[in-house]
Amino acid sequence: MARTKKSDRTKREILDEQSAENSSLPESGNQDENFGRSDALEPAHDEQESSGKEDDEERHHAAEESDSSEDEVAPRNTIGDVPLEWYKEEEHIGYDISGKKIKKQTRKDRIDSFLAGADDSKSWRKIFDEYNDEEVELTKEEIGIIRRILKGKTPNTEVDPYADYVDWFVWEDKGHPLSNAPEPKRRFIPSKWEHKKVLRYVRAIRKGWIKFDKPEEEPPFRLLWDDDSNLEDSRRHGLSYIPAPKPKLPGHEESYNPSVEYIPTQEEINSYQLMYEEDRPKFIPRRFESLRSVPAYESALKEGFDRCLDLYLCPRTRKKRLNIDPEALKPKLPSRKDLRPYPTTCYLEYRGHIGPVQSISIETSGQWIASGSTDGAVRIWEIETGRCLKVWDVGEAVQHVAWNPLPELPILAISLGQDVLLLNTGLGNDEEQLKVKELLNVAEPVITDDASDSTPTVSWIPYTKYDGIRLKHFKAVSTIEWHRKGDYFTTVVPSGDSRAVLLHQLSKKSTHNPFKKLHGLPVSAVFHPTRSIFFVATKKHVRVYDLVKTKLIKKLEAGVREISSISIHPGGDNVIVGSKEGKMCWFDMDLSSQPYKMLKIHPKDITNVAFHRSYPLFASCSDDCTAYVFHGMVYSDLNQNPLVVPLEILRGHTSSNGRGVLDCKFHPRQPWLFTAGADSVIKLYCH
Repeated sequence: MARTKKSDRTKREILDEQSAENSSLPESGNQDENFGRSDALEPAHDEQESSGKEDDEERHHAAEESDSSEDEVAPRNTIGDVPLEWYKEEEHIGYDISGKKIKKQTRKDRIDSFLAGADDSKSWRKIFDEYNDEEVELTKEEIGIIRRILKGKTPNTEVDPYADYVDWFVWEDKGHPLSNAPEPKRRFIPSKWEHKKVLRYVRAIRKGWIKFDKPEEEPPFRLLWDDDSNLEDSRRHGLSYIPAPKPKLPGHEESYNPSVEYIPTQEEINSYQLMYEEDRPKFIPRRFESLRSVPAYESALKEGFDRCLDLYLCPRTRKKRLNIDPEALKPKLPSRKDLRPYPTTCYLEYRGHIGPVQSISIETSGQWIASGSTDGAVRIWEIETGRCLKVWDVGEAVQHVAWNPLPELPILAISLGQDVLLLNTGLGNDEEQLKVKELLNVAEPVITDDASDSTPTVSWIPYTKYDGIRLKHFKAVSTIEWHRKGDYFTTVVPSGDSRAVLLHQLSKKSTHNPFKKLHGLPVSAVFHPTRSIFFVATKKHVRVYDLVKTKLIKKLEAGVREISSISIHPGGDNVIVGSKEGKMCWFDMDLSSQPYKMLKIHPKDITNVAFHRSYPLFASCSDDCTAYVFHGMVYSDLNQNPLVVPLEILRGHTSSNGRGVLDCKFHPRQPWLFTAGADSVIKLYCH
């Protein structure tokens, strides 16, 4: 019965509070806090509708029709959960579904908003939503919830904060506390254990086992003119302390009655006027009879202000600056005198070509050099004398020449257009000439047919004009490279859809295309100096193949715009690549597929790069009419990186039609460098 009466009383209180809240109007408020009241009163029927007699269904229906419901009305703000300060200076707060900007509403100033609120009887219900940039009118239910929260009550009127307590446990004598026993005596008697602990600490302090830090004693005397940096008060923890600058102490000149020798004469005072202001003395001594007759100091205010600036602008922390010599930042390289010999000066010039010399090749013994030019002539020169031994007029611009690496086979390979010529140079003894003629003998034209290859065939045709062999390709041939054994050579056909890198065997007069699909436009192809490995350079990458297993071993990423040339170190583990943007990349194949060194040396395209066979030298030539010589030492110790040192810049060629040095080759035995230029001159640089 008591519980029923209490619940009835609680319901009546809730109804009275609800009717009082809905019938009452706010007496005062502030419009900026969004809970202010306007001077106009609401109509009477609004008060009646907000009375506490409405049932739960109508209240639930009104809550569903609320304009501020986030479940029904999509927010205007589409920028997401980011700070609104980021869009403070922007004119929009997001984009709609069509991609157009959602413009911000124009904000009224304080006066306009006040006048608008005075005319609007419902302005006290409106609040500004900064997130969606719009005004929201609160419903009566939302205002009732806010008022209950401000009074410290529960937001929902249906919640009873004073509900009857439900005890889930039942025991006998539940009207009494859990225990009526008196407090034990041990709670009022000092602990013996704590007493023993205190005695241990006292004994340890007396015997000196526990030591306390003694307070620092200040010295009884203090030097008046001592520097502040020596005082212990100025010692700071962390950053070092720098004392403020002290003014200069007064001397005999600043005395009101100085000696005669300190007082300047009138002539000296007149000479001060002729001096520059920065050289003029700041203070001129004068003599006064007494201290009372000394006038006020003219520069007192200025010097006081300067002193304040000194105290204010003096740095209080010491900035540690690293005094590093710029020369120490340079890598420690060996002296060029210790790296001799290397080519430095032009010793000989080979003149005879009319057009630009595209390619040169040195015979294995180092006695002869072959050159090919765009004038359609191929010449053989004697290196030491510069005498032209033989001239072949092939009738077409020569792209590349390559001498057979075997000294007993003096055969010269020439690429011109779509043809490759294998010519007998006529050098060597009779036995060697007999062997060369047998190799270059083709009774009938041989057409190689690779059944697994879809590319056109290559024809081996006798070249009766100069007693050689003519290999007719399907497209123009750019480069020729011989294998170290002298029986195989490769040609690169970069143009057309059927671009290919072909392998030819001289003894069997056969041609094979081992690379069915080339990823990229081929630029050059070279053999490994000692192993059966083949390098194919495209415009972006260098792919390394194993010819025995016919598979890809490694892919070198040059990271340049376009590769122009490639050369292999005699050891076979290092590769240099030249590009058409003037960069040269050094690859250590045991280290990584990325360049070990990237050298930006030439301002124009690099036309060729070359390693020396026996000396630790390599070179590059460019269209800027220069050739760079480098020292490149490769160590047998794998833990030591190769040493690359720039040595010399070789000049002497002149530019022709924007082209400079077109090719460079090292002498096989001497530290000499041959360069072929667009000015139709071949130069020999010696040490």
